[in-house]
Amino acid sequence: MEALGGGLGGFWNPNLPFRKRPKKTGSKSSDSAETTSRSGYRFPLKQAATAGSLALTGDTIAQLRDRWTKRKPLDSDSNAFTKVALWTLLSDHDWLRALRMTSYGFLFYGPGSYAWYQYLDHSLPRQTVQNLMLKILLNQIVLGPCVIAVVFAWNNLWQGKLSQLPDKYQKDALPTLLFGFRFWIPVSALNFGMVPLQARVAFMSMGSIFWNFCLSSTMSK
Repeated sequence: MEALGGGLGGFWNPNLPFRKRPKKTGSKSSDSAETTSRSGYRFPLKQAATAGSLALTGDTIAQLRDRWTKRKPLDSDSNAFTKVALWTLLSDHDWLRALRMTSYGFLFYGPGSYAWYQYLDHSLPRQTVQNLMLKILLNQIVLGPCVIAVVFAWNNLWQGKLSQLPDKYQKDALPTLLFGFRFWIPVSALNFGMVPLQARVAFMSMGSIFWNFCLSSTMSK
């Protein structure tokens, strides 16, 4: 919670209004901190860039794995995989799909999850077992469905298939969510129990590198 309070210029410090007014020579820094805390929403560029780059990494690995899996049965000879075959794997990369995942991480997952973790940390500041379990539960029943809903909608929007979105939700949303519980519940326990607020988006984004295998295969059906 210290990180949250410090990042907002001491906004959450209940003793702030009762402090003595500083001398005029040091008032500029105090006024600047107060202006920063009252300036409204600021786009979390660092968290967004981190989520976007890691989403790109996860999608790249997923695409290479898919192409390797499809090509492997054709190469019965282990020595058949040459530099030409490697170049084919790289040259067939779907950059539009990579851009979809990168923009999703940058515009939605990074800022959204950072705001969500700030809210949870402010609402449940005490590091107790009860609060930890509640954060994990809320993360699964609130953030999890939102992530799946947004990434499915974003993918179908880019592909011009918004009319097929209800069918996509009906067919794949619930199985994807239930499969994700088995992975994200232990990851969330580590995230809330050991990782500081500033690093939570990065930690969860690194976990999403593995999760992107599931999402990529689900969205490409």
